[in-house]
Parts: sequence; C-alpha cells; structure tokens
Amino acid sequence: MGRLTTHVLDTASGRPATGLALELWRLDDGRLSLIGQCKTDADGRCPSPLLEGEAFTPGRYQLLFHAGDYFRGLNPAAALPEPAFLDEVIVRFGVADADRHYHVPLLLSPYGYSTYRGS
Repeated sequence: MGRLTTHVLDTASGRPATGLALELWRLDDGRLSLIGQCKTDADGRCPSPLLEGEAFTPGRYQLLFHAGDYFRGLNPAAALPEPAFLDEVIVRFGVADADRHYHVPLLLSPYGYSTYRGS
C-alpha cells in the first residue's frame, strides 16, 4: 500500500527540524485543496504518513514548509532579516503510482534548501 512521508533536516544546525509546520495540498485543474497539516517531531518527521491507503491517489501535490516561522522560533535574539530570504518553501511533485512509497525529504537552512524523492 502506498504512502506519502516527509523528513526535514536543519542543515544549518546539523539536526532534525523539530516543530516545523507544514501543509499538504492537492492540485486539481489549477486549484489547490488543503489535505492536511502537521508539525515535525523530534526526528524532523510527521508523526504519521501525510497520506496513505485509499486517500493516496495519483495526481499533483504540493508541500508547503513554514521555514521562516521555524527559524524565527529557534532563537529570537538571532532574528532573520525581514523579509526572510526563505519564508515558505513550496515543493510541487507528482504521484504516478499510488501503490508506492513517496518520501519527500527537505534539507533546509535560512538561505537554501534541497529536496529529492527518497525511499
């Protein structure tokens, strides 16, 4: 059975991004529909898959990571410049085979990020 998961690592600190808020959206005919949201745990992961089973279907999706809020919350004394260089990180991706595991990791710092399809 397929599922969608994510994992966020704070590459500036070398640790998982704990408490980072994110949202999962589905794109249909140019419209976005909010499917779910979570905050990452101590390992930088959502406590359960973002989608799985019958709810996980082929299509286009978007993960929105609230990076600016996360970094602002780490150390208010070392505030980000306003506006932050990366406030919201949006990763759009397609699911062709909903019977597979789609893992979308995010490697994140205040000034850069990378992502890939993980396992």
